Amino acid sequence: MPRPETDIEATRIRIMDAADRIIQERGAISFTMTDLATAVGMSPSNLYRFFESKDALAEAMAGEWFAELLVIMEGLVSADMPVEEKLYQFFAKRVVIKRARYEEDPELFESYMELGDEHFEVIKGYVDLADHYMASILAEAMEKGYFKGLELDTVVSLVNTMVQPFCNPRLMMQMMHLATEERLRIVIGTILNGMQAREPQARAKPGLHIAS
Repeated sequence: MPRPETDIEATRIRIMDAADRIIQERGAISFTMTDLATAVGMSPSNLYRFFESKDALAEAMAGEWFAELLVIMEGLVSADMPVEEKLYQFFAKRVVIKRARYEEDPELFESYMELGDEHFEVIKGYVDLADHYMASILAEAMEKGYFKGLELDTVVSLVNTMVQPFCNPRLMMQMMHLATEERLRIVIGTILNGMQAREPQARAKPGLHIAS
């Protein structure tokens, strides 16, 4: 008789909690599924009933990590607020959450970064989805007259480059004291007001210059 779905989910959560403890103690790269099975008191074959591979486990843990952030991003895309504030909040709300996670447990935070590096293909979908939500807000800004002369793909790429200290967890670990909401608001204002295509300046025509 199959176990109720709630029991399966509870066991999956218990396994992920054990994985948290292991990667905090040993780092993400060094632990194995056999280690995890031992930690939760089950055989490796039984563990694979819940997570068929380490990639599957990493995907589930990434889902837990991104769940709150995705709710924020999705809500902001449809929020009724000025697009300038919407773009600022898109990064600011996530900065607050990531900073709190880092301050609560820096070692676990860094271990999650290792896990993401090891299984980047697993988390790439979440990164792409964040870019999609950001592109939706930037497209709205373009409709309001921002980023004149630029294509949306170019705007997304440029904004991504400029806000890395406020959204890239690895950079945030190094620059946490600088990645503040106050600085972010200045950066967003600068992006909105200064980023647009420039007409190339005409070259001066060559000519004769007579020394006086």
